[in-house]
Amino acid sequence: MSLKVNICGVEFKNPIIAASGTFGFGKEFADYIDLDKLGGISSKGLTLHKNLGNKGIRIYETASGIMNSIGLQNPGIEYFIKEELPFLEKKDTVTIANLGGHSIDDYVKGSELLDNTSLPIIELNISCPNVKEGGMAFGTDPMKACEVIEKVRKTTKKVLMVKLSPNVGDIKEFVKIAENSGADCISLVNTFNAMAIDVDNKKAVFENKTAGLSGPCIKPIALRMVYEASKATSLPIIGMGGISNYKDCLEFIMAGASAVQVGTSNFVDFNTMTNIIEDLETYMKKEKLNSLEEIRNII
Repeated sequence: MSLKVNICGVEFKNPIIAASGTFGFGKEFADYIDLDKLGGISSKGLTLHKNLGNKGIRIYETASGIMNSIGLQNPGIEYFIKEELPFLEKKDTVTIANLGGHSIDDYVKGSELLDNTSLPIIELNISCPNVKEGGMAFGTDPMKACEVIEKVRKTTKKVLMVKLSPNVGDIKEFVKIAENSGADCISLVNTFNAMAIDVDNKKAVFENKTAGLSGPCIKPIALRMVYEASKATSLPIIGMGGISNYKDCLEFIMAGASAVQVGTSNFVDFNTMTNIIEDLETYMKKEKLNSLEEIRNII
């Protein structure tokens, strides 16, 4: 019996990956859980230059989830490479760099910097707003999605994981765009665009009016999208969206995911991922499974 999964030649000891934006750069959780037990860690979203993030309220609880308007706060790629990556390189887990940007040039230059590191995978976050063209996310515009993926593809030999936005009409269309533009694998879903209103003060909770919704409340929709994506491509899929226990993880694998990312649940219980790993082992023994591949895409 083995929990190992292979994604584009990169071996993960198990399919459980800490989702970007929920686990910092690993150090933040190192005193609480053994990072070496994890299959992988996707870094906090990185941009070419230091970003202070959004003003006002950034985290807001809602029924079965949270809304966030962090705004890609991060220290910049060069700082990450110099100050954060050495710590992660010492850990027995796969490190993934989540790359964001507000222009094509940002993405390209960021990718070039990351290409000169030991990192095996770049997770390309195309849900960022294109500031040069009215703020529409790259990942919701077919032409811009194609352009940014193609240009980043030319700058790196790393495995290119494209993280798709769920805020589109047909996820299958964007899966095919990613595949045809040079993606090696797909991760989905990013947060859903949502809103909250403070009725006492008669105004939107967030400065930007809308924010990203995550947590258990989005799981059924995220699961459906992963299922649809798995039918639209042969590329490996890393599924995410509301995963908080081993059964959630198994649902995504049965829907076609090769691995999963766990995010919001880490804020509720920092043992969530290690508990999932242990429970997956118990499930596999009970079901007499040699590998998770036996049940992947079984639906």
